[in-house]
Amino acid sequence: MARPPKRPRLSLQGSMWLTAGDQPLGGHGRIALLKAVAQHGSITAAAKAFGMSYKAAWDAIHAMNERASQPLVARSTGGRGGGGAKLTDYGLALIQRYEEVDAVHQRFVSQLDQHGLDLSQPFSLLNVMTMKTSARNQWVGSVAALRAGAVNDEVELALPGGQRLWATITHESTQALGLRPKQTVIALVKASAVMLATEVGTGTKLSARNQWPGTVAQITPGAVNAEVLVHSAHGAHIVAIITQAAVADMGLQVGGPVVALVQASEVVLGVVN
Repeated sequence: MARPPKRPRLSLQGSMWLTAGDQPLGGHGRIALLKAVAQHGSITAAAKAFGMSYKAAWDAIHAMNERASQPLVARSTGGRGGGGAKLTDYGLALIQRYEEVDAVHQRFVSQLDQHGLDLSQPFSLLNVMTMKTSARNQWVGSVAALRAGAVNDEVELALPGGQRLWATITHESTQALGLRPKQTVIALVKASAVMLATEVGTGTKLSARNQWPGTVAQITPGAVNAEVLVHSAHGAHIVAIITQAAVADMGLQVGGPVVALVQASEVVLGVVN
């Protein structure tokens, strides 16, 4: 039986484009044209080296000069050399800054390509950012509501899949993070802060604000503790560290029902500036 053809993996490509207000200024191609002008000293020679007509090169440079806050290319006419063109100080600075920012942009796109397109794994912004943290549970959400208190504030986050997550942080932390509605926030919870329950009825009242009903997806035993992976009904993945004795007492089994519980005070919030 012939094997099905191997399908290429999903990949991500990206390019950076500058704008001036709401007007397009240029991307990699126009920056390369500016560099050609700097190298050859004229728009005619730059166009020839770049493989485009003089008119197309002139139109592009004229548009950039008109839209940028300062001229990028200065032209000279007549004289012994027959005139030419050179980049202004602002134009040279723009090229340098574009290349610096583009290098960061390309690294970020590469990280997204490596860590963001595996659809079998949950998306982790921290992996994309190449950040490492001891917190096993990491979620990216947006601020749905802020409730200020005298000392502590309650932050309600909307997570992908419709799950809600509540965090209690100091009012000073709310201000330091600059939290506001719809802002993207990273939530971190250590696995040791996750509690598990198997017999939670409709009338049961618990102090833990965050509750994820789900099923046990994996149990990894250790010498004293076990790592339990829970898949919630909303699609979230929660990792808990509990004792081996607790696993036995609760009768935890892969595929069995379980509720993951986290107190709002155990949730750490972070923002990307």
